[in-house]
Amino acid sequence: MPAVNKANKSKVLDFEAPVWRQPDGSPVSCLEKLKVLNENYAELRQIAQDALEDALIMGCSEQQVREALHRLVDDLLNPYRPR
Repeated sequence: MPAVNKANKSKVLDFEAPVWRQPDGSPVSCLEKLKVLNENYAELRQIAQDALEDALIMGCSEQQVREALHRLVDDLLNPYRPR
């Protein structure tokens, strides 16, 4: 198994979270909500990065893995959508 490139690892951890917005477009301003949203974003980003790296090490196509990750997000269900 190849050694982890520390330069790449620091790039993964160094990111800018999006400005979280409410449905009307106004920014979320509650600090506790922002903390949770940013922590979730960071965790998902790291898991996706790890999955990509694992797949590449095992010889998978980068394009296919990226498409699968996109599909995964596109297939998420919103349980709070009005009926």
